[in-house]
Amino acid sequence: MNKAYFNWSSGKDSTLALYEIIKQQEYTITKLVTTLNSDVDRVSMHGLREALLDLQAESLGLPLEKVFLSGNVSMAEYSKILGATTEALAAEGNTHSIFGDIFLEDLKAYREEQLDRVGIKAVFPLWKRNTLELIHSFIDHGFKAITVCVNAKHLDKSFVGRVIDKQFIDDLPEDVDPCGENGEFHTFVFNGPLFTKPINFEVGEIVERSYTPSSNDEDNCFSEDKKSWNTQFYFCDLIPTELS
Repeated sequence: MNKAYFNWSSGKDSTLALYEIIKQQEYTITKLVTTLNSDVDRVSMHGLREALLDLQAESLGLPLEKVFLSGNVSMAEYSKILGATTEALAAEGNTHSIFGDIFLEDLKAYREEQLDRVGIKAVFPLWKRNTLELIHSFIDHGFKAITVCVNAKHLDKSFVGRVIDKQFIDDLPEDVDPCGENGEFHTFVFNGPLFTKPINFEVGEIVERSYTPSSNDEDNCFSEDKKSWNTQFYFCDLIPTELS
């Protein structure tokens, strides 16, 4: 089978994509690869503690490689670090790289272009599938997830720290994608068919954070159109306890 590494976000789309790719039996998953914010040692965008990511990988039974990026990383630095990472992964014999993306054509094209430089093929098992069907499939398969970050532009504070279930989906505003594929919300998956054990945690503080794009770095990730970026989020801190 083809050797592939999996780009792991710790959330529901990654989990469902991993579930689908394992069913296909076409790839040997060599490891999970996750980017973290080096300023706070948390999963990028999700705000998830590194310790919970470690417990998740342990329960999934897969090796984990962490890529640390500054919280204010420029696009040039991002591409440089990820480029070096993919070169090393290709040298390890990985021929494919798997993602949980569903939409976002520009991001898909960027990923494919970067990977093509090192001879790795990008794989998107959920691409263009109906997101309402996907989220119901996630729930029906028995996966358990909780929201750890919501975009304040699209959802109010009551949506963060909630378990993803059918009531959650019914409560979403009509303009919010059921999988949060436009960045409306991010999740942490703590149990389901792929897990050897559930991950135990306590729900901690809920905080609101605003991010200001850098005005000094023209190559900052926010610089292309600062007005179009959403910069206000609610985060729910999850505090790890022992695996049961």
